[in-house]
Amino acid sequence: MTSTNLVGKFTQSVRRIVQDVKDEGTSSGQTKEEVIETNERLRGVRVRLDENYDTAKKALVTLMARYSESKSQRNVFTRYALLKAMIKDVIRLETQYWSLVEIPRQEKAETVPAFVLRACAIMEKTQKSGEGVKTSAKLAEEAADKRERIERLNDMTTIQIETENTQMTNDLYRLLKKYTGLRNLIRELKSDYVSSKVYPIFPRYTMLKDMIKDIMHDPDYMEVCHEVDP
Repeated sequence: MTSTNLVGKFTQSVRRIVQDVKDEGTSSGQTKEEVIETNERLRGVRVRLDENYDTAKKALVTLMARYSESKSQRNVFTRYALLKAMIKDVIRLETQYWSLVEIPRQEKAETVPAFVLRACAIMEKTQKSGEGVKTSAKLAEEAADKRERIERLNDMTTIQIETENTQMTNDLYRLLKKYTGLRNLIRELKSDYVSSKVYPIFPRYTMLKDMIKDIMHDPDYMEVCHEVDP
């Protein structure tokens, strides 16, 4: 009889432990510490991606502004030089590996969370190699900011953090797609510009104008060119 009671109590204890693990875990099976770590990763990569995205967008928006200004130049040779200079300023980002990070292509069967986390891993590795030396004041500021973020997350439930992570993942996915679109436009511009070097000045002059116009009317550029910077 005593043995039966002990087995019963043991079974109840196991059930409580299992229930506690379920309460502490998430639908993805992560613990609170793990979802906090994921939250930090997503937040850090978002800051880095925002910088890359703003760099690419600013370069293309500036290109269009300079192109419009160049229309007032009636001298073909002078404007030709202006077109070459403005395009070279953009494609320089393509040759400086630290300026624009390379985002992988999403596989057909790859889920949004899996793709975002894979992109995060690549961005973390790429950006660390290109970062400059930080001052002690900057490091102290970042450490203080991180403590505040961790304190906020510790006051939240695991499910609340996971919900925030899901939203951050979806937002990051949309930004990755927009950034990749601009990144591809810059890559294509570089390829077209290099290919055009074999042509004489007059046909090439027309080609350079067409390269810029193609970007101007491209859906990937049109989607973001009207965004208002905060």
